[in-house]
Amino acid sequence: MKKFTKAILVTGTPGVGKTTVANKLASKLGAQYIGVTELVKEQKLITGVDENRQTVVADTEKVSKQLQQTLAKTEGTVIIEGHYSVDVVPKKEVNTVFVLRRDPRELRITLEKRGYEEKKLWENLAAEILDVCLWDALSACGADKVCEVDVSGKTVEAVVEEMILVLDKKEECRQGIVDWLGKLENEGQLEEFLRNF
Repeated sequence: MKKFTKAILVTGTPGVGKTTVANKLASKLGAQYIGVTELVKEQKLITGVDENRQTVVADTEKVSKQLQQTLAKTEGTVIIEGHYSVDVVPKKEVNTVFVLRRDPRELRITLEKRGYEEKKLWENLAAEILDVCLWDALSACGADKVCEVDVSGKTVEAVVEEMILVLDKKEECRQGIVDWLGKLENEGQLEEFLRNF
């Protein structure tokens, strides 16, 4: 018999703070933490290497199977973090998806500090501006499970508290809280961000 498990996904563009936030949330909730990227590397669940992006290509079928096995023998809450977590955890297993969002100007600084090369940097900035992770989450899990959280200028603690309020039903789970496209356009910076993509 399957034990009761609540899977909470934390997703978003690289550089928004998923790993730090998810670890802190797991700690606060006394939940198990699973980082999809670490799982892929540790278990070698890959199909190859993307030379252009200098990254491994995950075998999403194997990752999904591994996560389902883990969820089947786990009791309680599991925080699953990764920008493609919505692609590897079945919708029926998902309680809530938190899509972390970050102002592209802040995100650019973070990615530059990480040493992202030009193409990868602008690709990720465009993904954030164009709501790619939000739309992926909505497509995979449905609007009733997806909560957008703007992490711009906030501490990890503040972000986690906001997430806990949503989980405790004290705050509403919402989408459409950011419009980077409109904001950058209004401030005359959109062309600068999309010209390199």
